[in-house]
Amino acid sequence: ACARLSGSDELKALVADDEKIKSYLPGRGLVDPIVDFKVKFPTTEYLIAPLKQLQPRLYSISSSPKAHKGEVHLTVGKVTYDAHGRSRKGVCSSYLAEHDTARPVKVYMHHNKAFHLTDNDEAPLIMIGPGTGIAPFRAFLEEREARQSKGENWLFFGDQHVATDFLYEEQISGWMKSGVLNRIDTAFSRDQTEKIYVQDRILEQSEDFYAWLEKGGFIYICGDASRMAKDVDAAIHKVVETAGGKTEDEAKAYVEALKKAKRYLRDVY
Repeated sequence: ACARLSGSDELKALVADDEKIKSYLPGRGLVDPIVDFKVKFPTTEYLIAPLKQLQPRLYSISSSPKAHKGEVHLTVGKVTYDAHGRSRKGVCSSYLAEHDTARPVKVYMHHNKAFHLTDNDEAPLIMIGPGTGIAPFRAFLEEREARQSKGENWLFFGDQHVATDFLYEEQISGWMKSGVLNRIDTAFSRDQTEKIYVQDRILEQSEDFYAWLEKGGFIYICGDASRMAKDVDAAIHKVVETAGGKTEDEAKAYVEALKKAKRYLRDVY
Protein backbone atom coordinates (compact mmCIF):
# COMPACT_ATOMS: atom_id res chain seq x y z
CA ALA A 1 0.00 0.00 0.00
CA CYS A 2 2.82 2.38 0.84
CA ALA A 3 4.59 1.55 -2.41
CA ARG A 4 1.44 2.31 -4.42
CA LEU A 5 0.79 5.60 -2.69
CA SER A 6 4.29 7.02 -2.29
CA GLY A 7 5.34 7.16 -5.90
CA SER A 8 8.82 6.23 -4.67
CA ASP A 9 10.79 4.15 -7.15
CA GLU A 10 13.08 3.12 -4.30
CA LEU A 11 10.19 1.70 -2.26
CA LYS A 12 8.68 -0.02 -5.28
CA ALA A 13 12.02 -1.67 -5.98
CA LEU A 14 12.30 -2.67 -2.32
CA VAL A 15 8.88 -4.32 -2.29
CA ALA A 16 9.60 -6.14 -5.55
CA ASP A 17 12.81 -7.73 -4.22
CA ASP A 18 12.29 -10.49 -1.63
CA GLU A 19 15.84 -10.27 -0.30
CA LYS A 20 15.83 -6.49 0.02
CA ILE A 21 12.47 -6.39 1.82
CA LYS A 22 13.68 -9.11 4.22
CA SER A 23 16.64 -6.94 5.19
CA TYR A 24 14.49 -3.79 5.51
CA LEU A 25 11.70 -5.14 7.72
CA PRO A 26 13.48 -6.34 10.92
CA GLY A 27 13.35 -3.74 13.69
CA ARG A 28 10.91 -1.56 11.78
CA GLY A 29 7.20 -0.95 12.26
CA LEU A 30 4.26 0.46 10.37
CA VAL A 31 5.40 4.05 10.79
CA ASP A 32 8.79 3.51 9.14
CA PRO A 33 7.88 3.23 5.46
CA ILE A 34 5.28 5.99 5.90
CA VAL A 35 7.93 8.37 7.26
CA ASP A 36 10.89 7.09 5.25
CA PHE A 37 9.10 7.46 1.93
CA LYS A 38 6.70 10.31 2.80
CA VAL A 39 3.56 8.26 2.18
CA LYS A 40 0.22 10.09 2.32
CA PHE A 41 -2.92 8.04 2.83
CA PRO A 42 -6.08 9.66 1.40
CA THR A 43 -8.18 8.69 4.47
CA THR A 44 -7.69 7.08 7.88
CA GLU A 45 -9.85 4.17 6.74
CA TYR A 46 -7.50 3.60 3.81
CA LEU A 47 -4.65 3.20 6.28
CA ILE A 48 -6.54 0.92 8.67
CA ALA A 49 -8.20 -1.36 6.08
CA PRO A 50 -5.20 -3.62 5.29
CA LEU A 51 -4.09 -3.97 8.93
CA LYS A 52 -4.61 -7.08 11.02
CA GLN A 53 -5.96 -6.89 14.55
CA LEU A 54 -3.29 -6.37 17.18
CA GLN A 55 -2.44 -9.73 18.73
CA PRO A 56 -3.08 -10.17 22.47
CA ARG A 57 -0.08 -10.14 24.79
CA LEU A 58 0.13 -13.07 27.18
CA TYR A 59 1.73 -12.49 30.60
CA SER A 60 2.39 -15.07 33.28
CA ILE A 61 0.44 -14.49 36.48
CA SER A 62 2.95 -13.66 39.19
CA SER A 63 0.75 -14.05 42.26
CA SER A 64 -1.15 -16.74 44.12
CA PRO A 65 -4.88 -16.15 44.72
CA LYS A 66 -4.31 -17.57 48.21
CA ALA A 67 -1.85 -14.75 48.95
CA HIS A 68 -3.75 -11.93 47.20
CA LYS A 69 -7.47 -12.53 47.33
CA GLY A 70 -9.30 -10.93 44.42
CA GLU A 71 -6.07 -9.77 42.76
CA VAL A 72 -3.90 -10.88 39.85
CA HIS A 73 -0.32 -9.56 39.68
CA LEU A 74 1.81 -9.27 36.54
CA THR A 75 5.54 -8.70 36.13
CA VAL A 76 6.09 -6.47 33.11
CA GLY A 77 9.35 -5.01 31.84
CA LYS A 78 8.82 -1.87 29.77
CA VAL A 79 10.57 -2.23 26.41
CA THR A 80 12.35 0.87 25.05
CA TYR A 81 15.19 1.04 22.53
CA ASP A 82 16.55 3.00 19.58
CA ALA A 83 16.60 1.54 16.07
CA HIS A 84 16.93 2.98 12.58
CA GLY A 85 17.17 6.53 13.88
CA ARG A 86 14.04 6.48 16.01
CA SER A 87 13.06 5.66 19.60
CA ARG A 88 10.95 2.52 19.90
CA LYS A 89 8.59 1.28 22.59
CA GLY A 90 7.05 -2.09 23.35
CA VAL A 91 3.37 -1.92 22.47
CA CYS A 92 1.77 -3.50 25.52
CA SER A 93 4.49 -2.89 28.09
CA SER A 94 4.51 0.85 27.29
CA TYR A 95 0.72 0.97 27.27
CA LEU A 96 0.61 -0.53 30.76
CA ALA A 97 3.50 1.58 32.11
CA GLU A 98 1.98 4.84 30.87
CA HIS A 99 -1.67 3.94 31.45
CA ASP A 100 -4.04 6.18 33.36
CA THR A 101 -5.07 3.83 36.16
CA ALA A 102 -8.48 5.48 36.41
CA ARG A 103 -9.38 3.77 33.13
CA PRO A 104 -9.91 -0.01 32.87
CA VAL A 105 -7.66 -2.28 30.83
CA LYS A 106 -9.18 -5.08 28.79
CA VAL A 107 -7.81 -8.43 29.96
CA TYR A 108 -8.80 -12.08 29.88
CA MET A 109 -7.65 -15.24 31.64
CA HIS A 110 -5.79 -17.86 29.62
CA HIS A 111 -5.02 -21.36 30.91
CA ASN A 112 -1.67 -22.94 30.11
CA LYS A 113 -2.17 -26.69 30.45
CA ALA A 114 1.49 -27.38 29.76
CA PHE A 115 2.89 -25.27 32.61
CA HIS A 116 1.50 -25.43 36.13
CA LEU A 117 2.61 -26.03 39.69
CA THR A 118 2.59 -29.67 40.72
CA ASP A 119 0.03 -30.80 43.29
CA ASN A 120 2.76 -32.83 45.00
CA ASP A 121 3.61 -30.63 47.99
CA GLU A 122 6.45 -32.97 48.99
CA ALA A 123 8.33 -32.72 45.69
CA PRO A 124 11.39 -30.46 45.34
CA LEU A 125 11.07 -27.61 42.82
CA ILE A 126 13.89 -26.18 40.71
CA MET A 127 12.74 -22.89 39.17
CA ILE A 128 14.82 -21.13 36.50
CA GLY A 129 13.53 -17.68 35.58
CA PRO A 130 15.86 -14.83 34.59
CA GLY A 131 14.41 -11.32 34.22
CA THR A 132 10.64 -11.16 34.08
CA GLY A 133 10.74 -14.94 33.71
CA ILE A 134 10.60 -14.93 37.51
CA ALA A 135 6.86 -14.12 37.29
CA PRO A 136 5.32 -17.60 37.65
CA PHE A 137 7.86 -18.57 40.30
CA ARG A 138 6.79 -15.74 42.56
CA ALA A 139 3.29 -17.20 42.19
CA PHE A 140 4.57 -20.75 42.83
CA LEU A 141 6.41 -19.71 45.99
CA GLU A 142 3.41 -17.77 47.32
CA GLU A 143 1.24 -20.81 46.64
CA ARG A 144 3.68 -23.23 48.30
CA GLU A 145 3.91 -20.88 51.29
CA ALA A 146 0.11 -20.71 51.58
CA ARG A 147 -0.17 -24.49 51.31
CA GLN A 148 2.62 -24.95 53.86
CA SER A 149 4.26 -27.34 51.42
CA LYS A 150 7.09 -29.48 52.75
CA GLY A 151 8.93 -29.78 49.43
CA GLU A 152 12.18 -27.85 48.99
CA ASN A 153 12.36 -24.87 46.62
CA TRP A 154 15.40 -23.75 44.62
CA LEU A 155 15.40 -20.60 42.48
CA PHE A 156 17.83 -19.59 39.74
CA PHE A 157 17.44 -15.92 38.88
CA GLY A 158 19.51 -13.62 36.71
CA ASP A 159 19.55 -10.23 35.03
CA GLN A 160 22.09 -7.52 34.24
CA HIS A 161 22.74 -5.61 37.51
CA VAL A 162 21.96 -6.60 41.08
CA ALA A 163 21.44 -2.96 42.15
CA THR A 164 18.63 -2.29 39.66
CA ASP A 165 17.39 -5.64 38.35
CA PHE A 166 16.91 -7.93 41.35
CA LEU A 167 13.14 -8.28 41.02
CA TYR A 168 11.24 -9.04 44.27
CA GLU A 169 14.51 -8.98 46.22
CA GLU A 170 12.87 -8.17 49.57
CA GLN A 171 10.23 -10.87 49.21
CA ILE A 172 12.85 -13.41 48.15
CA SER A 173 15.07 -12.47 51.11
CA GLY A 174 12.07 -12.99 53.39
CA TRP A 175 11.44 -16.42 51.94
CA MET A 176 15.08 -17.38 52.46
CA LYS A 177 14.82 -16.37 56.12
CA SER A 178 11.52 -18.16 56.68
CA GLY A 179 12.60 -21.32 54.88
CA VAL A 180 10.00 -21.18 52.11
CA LEU A 181 12.89 -20.79 49.66
CA ASN A 182 15.71 -23.19 50.47
CA ARG A 183 18.24 -22.10 47.88
CA ILE A 184 18.81 -19.24 45.45
CA ASP A 185 21.54 -18.86 42.86
CA THR A 186 21.79 -15.51 41.09
CA ALA A 187 23.60 -14.50 37.93
CA PHE A 188 23.94 -10.77 37.28
CA SER A 189 25.73 -10.75 33.96
CA ARG A 190 27.08 -7.18 33.86
CA ASP A 191 28.36 -6.83 37.42
CA GLN A 192 31.77 -8.29 36.58
CA THR A 193 34.10 -8.46 33.61
CA GLU A 194 33.08 -11.97 32.65
CA LYS A 195 29.39 -12.36 31.84
CA ILE A 196 27.66 -14.92 34.04
CA TYR A 197 24.27 -16.42 33.23
CA VAL A 198 21.85 -18.82 34.97
CA GLN A 199 23.13 -21.75 32.89
CA ASP A 200 26.60 -21.11 34.32
CA ARG A 201 25.21 -21.31 37.85
CA ILE A 202 23.44 -24.56 37.00
CA LEU A 203 26.71 -26.10 35.83
CA GLU A 204 28.48 -24.87 38.99
CA GLN A 205 25.88 -26.70 41.09
CA SER A 206 25.84 -29.89 39.00
CA GLU A 207 26.09 -32.36 41.88
CA ASP A 208 23.29 -30.81 43.94
CA PHE A 209 21.13 -30.17 40.85
CA TYR A 210 21.30 -33.83 39.88
CA ALA A 211 20.68 -34.91 43.47
CA TRP A 212 17.45 -32.88 43.53
CA LEU A 213 16.32 -34.60 40.32
CA GLU A 214 17.08 -37.98 41.83
CA LYS A 215 14.90 -37.01 44.81
CA GLY A 216 11.95 -36.52 42.45
CA GLY A 217 12.48 -32.83 41.73
CA PHE A 218 10.58 -30.86 39.11
CA ILE A 219 12.30 -28.43 36.73
CA TYR A 220 10.45 -25.28 35.62
CA ILE A 221 11.89 -22.79 33.11
CA CYS A 222 10.35 -19.45 32.15
CA GLY A 223 11.66 -16.68 29.90
CA ASP A 224 13.44 -16.10 26.61
CA ALA A 225 13.11 -18.96 24.14
CA SER A 226 15.67 -17.85 21.57
CA ARG A 227 18.79 -18.21 23.73
CA MET A 228 18.22 -18.69 27.47
CA ALA A 229 15.96 -21.75 27.26
CA LYS A 230 18.28 -23.48 24.77
CA ASP A 231 21.37 -22.73 26.86
CA VAL A 232 19.67 -23.88 30.06
CA ASP A 233 18.49 -27.08 28.39
CA ALA A 234 22.06 -27.78 27.22
CA ALA A 235 23.32 -27.15 30.77
CA ILE A 236 20.77 -29.59 32.23
CA HIS A 237 21.86 -32.29 29.80
CA LYS A 238 25.47 -31.63 30.77
CA VAL A 239 24.59 -31.87 34.48
CA VAL A 240 22.95 -35.26 33.95
CA GLU A 241 26.01 -36.43 31.99
CA THR A 242 28.66 -35.28 34.46
CA ALA A 243 26.97 -35.60 37.84
CA GLY A 244 24.94 -38.63 36.81
CA GLY A 245 27.87 -40.40 35.15
CA LYS A 246 25.92 -40.95 31.93
CA THR A 247 26.77 -40.95 28.26
CA GLU A 248 25.34 -38.23 26.00
CA ASP A 249 22.61 -40.58 24.75
CA GLU A 250 21.78 -41.74 28.28
CA ALA A 251 21.51 -38.10 29.40
CA LYS A 252 19.12 -37.37 26.52
CA ALA A 253 16.98 -40.35 27.53
CA TYR A 254 17.00 -39.21 31.18
CA VAL A 255 15.80 -35.70 30.27
CA GLU A 256 13.16 -37.11 27.90
CA ALA A 257 11.88 -39.26 30.75
CA LEU A 258 11.58 -36.14 32.92
CA LYS A 259 9.53 -34.46 30.19
CA LYS A 260 7.24 -37.46 29.76
CA ALA A 261 6.67 -37.55 33.52
CA LYS A 262 5.75 -33.82 33.41
CA ARG A 263 8.73 -33.04 35.64
CA TYR A 264 10.43 -30.77 33.09
CA LEU A 265 8.10 -27.94 32.08
CA ARG A 266 8.81 -24.74 30.15
CA ASP A 267 6.97 -21.49 29.52
CA VAL A 268 9.21 -19.74 26.98
CA TYR A 269 8.52 -17.02 24.46
